[in-house]
Amino acid sequence: MIIGMMTVEAILYEARSLKEKRSTLKSVITRIRQRYNVSITESNHQNVWQRAEWTIVAVGSIRIQTEKELQRALAIIDNHENLEISNVSWEWLL
Repeated sequence: MIIGMMTVEAILYEARSLKEKRSTLKSVITRIRQRYNVSITESNHQNVWQRAEWTIVAVGSIRIQTEKELQRALAIIDNHENLEISNVSWEWLL
């Protein structure tokens, strides 16, 4: 079993309040959960309105398959018009 974990930090330039930030993050999280077999949570910066950090985890039997799921989730975040990814870090448990 392979466990892949990705931490994604992003900047929300358009957010003017925590309410706007949470609305944007909720739409991203919902889209990822509906489309891909990953677990995602906001893991840091909950009270900062222009920064976000997610931890995304995928489990699979083959590393390539697990990495593809995480890459697809990252693509949704990267393609969102109100977000700019500032840092991505990967960890693997074999």
